Amino acid sequence: MRSIRLRILAILAVLVIAGVGAWQLLPSNEVKKDPIAVGTTDEVTSLDPAGAYDAGSWAMYSNIYQSLMTFKSGAIVPEPDAAESCGFIGQKLQTYQCKLRDDLFFSNGRKMTAADVKYSIERMIRIKTDVGPSVLFPSLKNVVSEGRTITFNLSSRDATFPQKLATGAGSIVDRESYPADKLRSGDVVDGSGPYILKAYQPGVTAELVPNPRYKGALKKAGVPVTVHYYKESDALLSAWKTGQVDVTHRQLPPSTLAGLNPGDPDLRVTEADSAEIRNLVFNVRAGSPFANKKVRQAVASIIDRGPLVTDVYKGTVEPLYSLIPQGYIGHSTPFFDAYPAPDSKRAKELLQEAGVQTPLHINFAYRGGDEAYAKETAELRRQLEANGLFKVSVKAVDWQQFQKEYAAGKYDAYTVGWLPDYPDPDTFSQPLVGRENSLHNGYTSKKMDALIGATLQYSDRSRTATDFKQLQALVGEDVPLVPLWQKKDYVVSTTDVSGSQYLSDGTGIWRLWELRRI
Repeated sequence: MRSIRLRILAILAVLVIAGVGAWQLLPSNEVKKDPIAVGTTDEVTSLDPAGAYDAGSWAMYSNIYQSLMTFKSGAIVPEPDAAESCGFIGQKLQTYQCKLRDDLFFSNGRKMTAADVKYSIERMIRIKTDVGPSVLFPSLKNVVSEGRTITFNLSSRDATFPQKLATGAGSIVDRESYPADKLRSGDVVDGSGPYILKAYQPGVTAELVPNPRYKGALKKAGVPVTVHYYKESDALLSAWKTGQVDVTHRQLPPSTLAGLNPGDPDLRVTEADSAEIRNLVFNVRAGSPFANKKVRQAVASIIDRGPLVTDVYKGTVEPLYSLIPQGYIGHSTPFFDAYPAPDSKRAKELLQEAGVQTPLHINFAYRGGDEAYAKETAELRRQLEANGLFKVSVKAVDWQQFQKEYAAGKYDAYTVGWLPDYPDPDTFSQPLVGRENSLHNGYTSKKMDALIGATLQYSDRSRTATDFKQLQALVGEDVPLVPLWQKKDYVVSTTDVSGSQYLSDGTGIWRLWELRRI
């Protein structure tokens, strides 16, 4: 398979001031010793890896916890981290076995064992929070630990299982510190990742220091980092302008990102064609206005992505017409093929066929606190109401409440962003449209589940292209969601920080250990 299409535009300041010598690029006694300050608008839902399946939480997990496997930047095949070795047993792709390293310790000093690995995975699945990652393991039958060996027995073939273990869902916790049947409360973490969480103020800061006990895939320790969390992109921009943060990621305002100057001597900017996407999701449960497929198709017939791309996001996103974004095996354009241009006449006919009276009243929710999302919602509302077919009631909701309420079916429609968990198109199928999917929109389809199962059969991922295209065509027909856009990934840093180009590769891993003072 191909990896995520990564186009790095490193905009490096060029030293042109007379008299500046090479010695000034090297560390000196005057290099700042303060922790590197990283700013983001992402949120951490829970410090317990059984309790969250979102970008902000998993970015933190990749630094404070270990999984058996991990991905190096740009890699498409995971490599051992907490494991000494891992691999499938036999050719059926239903038994996966790992041998744990013998030199791992949690940050509280307790030695990690294979029993901790078994406990962590089983606990995550057993707790099964509505915003947790258990959806990633529908085929996991049981986990067996013996000595340093952990064996995962699957009920069906899953060629992507090693990749799933390399995500935040595979985070290993201390079985003596994390309750078996509920999430751990408080702000203390006992992990074995490259960093230790020294101090934490939810929604404000996370102070991270290198973990001296860490052993794994990384061979070079990081430096102290403090993550600063902001509710709004404008607040992040203000912190950046006033020098409160050295690095920003996810996300400065679109107008700021669009206006970045490659010749600015005070910036380092990494721009990547990432696989972050955003979807308009429908609640298809019985009793919802969108329970009828024709109503959902009517919305798909109206949506015009152009104003979202140009007016709202200032060209920092690209229109998306499929579940699977560009750069992944099986990418196609079913929503462009079926709905090539906004067509209110067709939408009206579909609503008439559905037997609904117009305007159809719907409630629409989105994550509040960000101006771009507010403008996006306003534009979508304008489009839906323009021809009198819909009447839209809009609600902005705090992120954590938003997750719980859309999972409970409180909204008729809502917008949700999605970052790939691993570099395989499966990360967009099972979690988004499979049974018990993470969007919790009530969508189920035996045909869809069969197609998802077919894509998991092959270790040679290039053989899955046809099945993924059929899967996307079904999404275009059933319309449990409407893809809106695919976003570029921007990391902006000051010139006295190196390694920012490796911080993110468009997936959920945050490589804070790559950052250094110059």
